[in-house]
Amino acid sequence: MKNSKLIFFLFLFLLIAGAGMAQPIEQNVKIIIGPDHPNWVYKVGERVKFNVSVLQYGNPLKNVKLVYELGPEKMNPEKRDSMQLSYGSTTIEAGTMKTPGFYRCTITAEVNGKKYSGLATVGFDPDKIVPAAVNPDDFAQFWDKAKEDLAKIPMDPRMTLLPERSTEKVNVYHINLQNFRLGSRLYGILCVPKKPGKYPALLRVPGAGIRPYNGDIATAEKGVITLEIGIHGIPVNMDPGVYTNLSAGALSGYQAFNLEDRDRYYYKRVYMGCVRANDFLFSLPEFDGNTLGVTGGSQGGALSIITAALDSRVKFLGAYYPALSDLTGFMIGRAGGWPHLFNKDNVNAASNPDKVKTTGYYDVVNFARLLKVPGMYSWGFNDVTCPPTSMYAAYNVIKAPKSLFLDIETGHWTYPEQRENMEIWLQKQLKVN
Repeated sequence: MKNSKLIFFLFLFLLIAGAGMAQPIEQNVKIIIGPDHPNWVYKVGERVKFNVSVLQYGNPLKNVKLVYELGPEKMNPEKRDSMQLSYGSTTIEAGTMKTPGFYRCTITAEVNGKKYSGLATVGFDPDKIVPAAVNPDDFAQFWDKAKEDLAKIPMDPRMTLLPERSTEKVNVYHINLQNFRLGSRLYGILCVPKKPGKYPALLRVPGAGIRPYNGDIATAEKGVITLEIGIHGIPVNMDPGVYTNLSAGALSGYQAFNLEDRDRYYYKRVYMGCVRANDFLFSLPEFDGNTLGVTGGSQGGALSIITAALDSRVKFLGAYYPALSDLTGFMIGRAGGWPHLFNKDNVNAASNPDKVKTTGYYDVVNFARLLKVPGMYSWGFNDVTCPPTSMYAAYNVIKAPKSLFLDIETGHWTYPEQRENMEIWLQKQLKVN
């Protein structure tokens, strides 16, 4: 028993460490790329220049070979060339864009036989990006019917106290609920303050992948009920090897399962699971019955927007780099959102009208149009997983109160300042310190 616990917490440590390693790894050779506009934003038709430095131990390197590519993000490069730097720095005269979007410079330098890479992405009138996503005429009716069907399914909640995870101030539970059809279950980690009282609640929705969850104990210790859910209908406290096997096996590529059928597409049970999680939170006697927020990043950023749009009980949302945004962008010759269902590697999907039509019911853009509650958003321009073109396509249609905390240099990761800013904002909405 002790060994299994040790393995579990070691896995969690490695998972956290792995998440941190998504940030650029520090190396003694650094490629610094700086556009000639300090805010990295240009008007359509303006030409951009990229100032490039290759440094080692903070000093410019001599006689370095560079290979660079220029062009709209996620598209084939418009230009590919190479040069020899005589003394560590140069300026690359790049192109422009005729329509709003994002333009990227990617550079590879070879030093002592080893290659180092860097990139910089600039926006051309990003606040004018218009979605490619088509909004189905019966979008609202489709999801109203889905919620009606969900409401007919008994929740059948089951809670198991996890004393080894509980603290002096918080009880931690592994929970599972019946989801959108009989026999389909939703699992998560619930954290509830021990002190008697009524508390606000925060739903944490997950990024992509298959993994266990530890729960948000830190926020719960501040006086908030927290529920961190998985989306795959499997317990979230199993042996780590189970998740590894599912990732490589039965759930590999889940993002495209049954894409040709809007009623059977994988994300229908996921979206309804988020609503069902809120049903559960509202059933808790410790909940104050009103203050409910939702937050997450990437796939979780998408689910935050979607949950707030589907469920009027949600009062606010916080989203990092939302995925599933403007999925059909690739079909009009620009970057579409993760999971890149219609990019050049998925031409068969792009030629299937049923698959294309289905995405209209699941695209974050069409949920963003429905938002009525305040939201905090955060991302950077260098994201190669969730392209900023796709995220702005969704953000620009939001009519609800919104604020965007940009850290333009970041990719599919965050600096501490982004996290701190988001947590301060969420705690203000939750009315806790």
